[in-house]
Amino acid sequence: MTISPDSLDGATFIGATAPEGVAPRFTLEVDLEQPRTAVTSATLFATAHGVYEASVDGLPVTASVLNPGWTSYEWRLACQEYDVSEAIQHGSGKVRLDLLLGNGWYRGRLGFAGADANYGDEISVAAVLEVTFADGIVQRIVTSDEWAAEASDITRNSLYNGQTTDARLRAGGQALDVHTVDVDRATLMPQSSPLVVRNETLSPVEISTSPSGRTLVDFGQNLVGWVRFTVAGERGTRIRIRHAEVLEDGELGVRPLRGAEATDEFILSGDVDSFEPTFTFHGFRYIEVDGWPGDLEQDNVEAVVVHSEMERTGYFTCSEPLVNQLVHNSVWGQKGNFLSVPTDCPQRDERLGWTGDLSAYAASANFQFDTADFLDGWLRDLLEETRHTDGQVVPLIVPDVLKYAHFPDGFSLPWHRATAVWGDAAIWVPQALWWSYGDAGRLADYYPAMVMHLDSIEQDVSETGLWDRGNQLGDWLDPDAPPEDPAAAKADPSVVATACLYRSASFAADAADVLGLADDATRWRALSERTRNAFVENYVKADGIVLSDCPTVYAPAISFGVLEGDLRDAAGRRLAELVQASGYRVTTGFAGTPFVTWALSETGHLNDAYRLLLERENPSWMYPVVMGATTVWERWDSMLPDGTINTGEMTSFNHYALGAVVDWVYQVIGGIRPAEPGYASVRIQPQPGPGIDWAETSYRTVNGPVSCAWRVEGGRLVSDVSLPEMTPAEIVLPDGSQYEVTGGSHQFIGSFGLEGHQ
Repeated sequence: MTISPDSLDGATFIGATAPEGVAPRFTLEVDLEQPRTAVTSATLFATAHGVYEASVDGLPVTASVLNPGWTSYEWRLACQEYDVSEAIQHGSGKVRLDLLLGNGWYRGRLGFAGADANYGDEISVAAVLEVTFADGIVQRIVTSDEWAAEASDITRNSLYNGQTTDARLRAGGQALDVHTVDVDRATLMPQSSPLVVRNETLSPVEISTSPSGRTLVDFGQNLVGWVRFTVAGERGTRIRIRHAEVLEDGELGVRPLRGAEATDEFILSGDVDSFEPTFTFHGFRYIEVDGWPGDLEQDNVEAVVVHSEMERTGYFTCSEPLVNQLVHNSVWGQKGNFLSVPTDCPQRDERLGWTGDLSAYAASANFQFDTADFLDGWLRDLLEETRHTDGQVVPLIVPDVLKYAHFPDGFSLPWHRATAVWGDAAIWVPQALWWSYGDAGRLADYYPAMVMHLDSIEQDVSETGLWDRGNQLGDWLDPDAPPEDPAAAKADPSVVATACLYRSASFAADAADVLGLADDATRWRALSERTRNAFVENYVKADGIVLSDCPTVYAPAISFGVLEGDLRDAAGRRLAELVQASGYRVTTGFAGTPFVTWALSETGHLNDAYRLLLERENPSWMYPVVMGATTVWERWDSMLPDGTINTGEMTSFNHYALGAVVDWVYQVIGGIRPAEPGYASVRIQPQPGPGIDWAETSYRTVNGPVSCAWRVEGGRLVSDVSLPEMTPAEIVLPDGSQYEVTGGSHQFIGSFGLEGHQ
């Protein structure tokens, strides 16, 4: 968008005195200075503290919803621009402008454990309608306290709790006093991240009655959005809809929602009413419907899927349906959690931009969708949040609304100390973007936050060179940790942190080289080497055993390149032994899971990686799939084998972090890797293993589409490769043969010598 903050010059932010849940509607009717036939263009500029919906002459100005989205409002408030020329040109009489204002993320009582976090007490909106006539004259219509306001038909609106819409109020509500609101205009900036849009709709797959007599609707897919319908019934009839991701004992499983009510209510006018609660959103597969007039039929309701607009770029399918479902679950988990900001979960009283989740998942996200602009916006928020913290520490969440939280006594988070994996998002997310898109300009924009993160770690690095001080979340959600203590992992958190420091310092050095910052490159490379030496000296025995001796300490140390040569080989053998000893069940949490299959396959234990991926018993990637999951779960056992929900206070059925294994699926099973940043050259290296006989993968790079399809036929591997014109690629086959090609379509046939393939 070309909008600049100056586009809102002359417009004041306006609010209305109304109960907190009521959405005010601001209205202005105005004459144009010339006939509408003389209009050549018309543009509406708008933004809000809260969320708004704008219309001109009763017509919505955009298909996007929940504008302006969620940013770090203290420093970055996005402004939107809409072309409304057609509405102005084809209308008649006075121009009518309407601005409907909801709480959104600004006054949303966000957070968890009763955090009750708000950015401010008052929501407000600002807008300018700029009309250009054929003679070059421009008329600007701006928000001011001269606008009228009334209570709308939305009498309650909350992202967590839901929305109440009273159709009886659509003819006009109570008049409200309008006043100006002081907003720091220096925070205004152009909209750069994709807008939130309705992406698709799903129809119910089943309507049933629960054991308690409740009407349940199953949409067949865990999704994020809301339910939309048209209905007729007696005036005053109240339809109540509750949302949940799962059923437990045949009833709606609402306990994982914690404090989020996730309930919408609709009051009928007595006429035919259409409802769509666009000032909230829910994570759900099932709804419970109460008060529906007559019999509820499958074509009466539909689920609207909502997320930030992103183009699908990566696809994968193979001979194993369970793996295909895992990939499907990862894609839908990203859809649900890439809604304005990358969140941990979309359904309970949290929905926050946890940095650790994205650290784990960014590479997978970039393959599945074009995330360049979406993650760019988030990283700009991260930079501002980090810059304004004590000690310039990357917060655990971005945007950091929890700085305004009111936590219960005794509850705290390590806000002012650097945290491995979570804080490393300042470096790992740019690293993933660099390899996916190769944009050096944006890498330069992200570099200051990298520096701040590495500088903030310094206070917690001891004289040994280890990152063994401060606070760590460690291998969060290790499956062996008790439900009530997700941080109680097998892996020593300092081992994890020190390995993370090596990776972060190493990529910071690479980034500095790209940006021509020679002194910085030397500094970060020295830090990475010092960290590697300290790790080996203090944590690794001569036989390759790493302190804690569990998969999570080996996986990052191998994948990040901390261990080399004989130590790396020994660590790979030990990791394989541990994986085998576990019966190929997963024993890693957030810190180890994204890297464990990589560490196995890169040290010659590909078959073990395949068996780990394909294991079906709990805990494993396939266990949720076998249990019917349609998104990735927060815990390996969010639902227990008997169909009951995990007893932990923290469990969700839509968390993408543990689905980060799909990055390995795409690159190792699928065989498509970037050989240079932005896929300027490509490495095609399919690595078949036991349990999968064929796979087809495609990815639309910034240079064009790449595809790799392979199949095993009579002891031979047949690979079909397609490349964008002029794109060079190196082809590496399992029998060791290598080829170099440029662009076009190619077929390669080689012997298939992986022992144990079936």
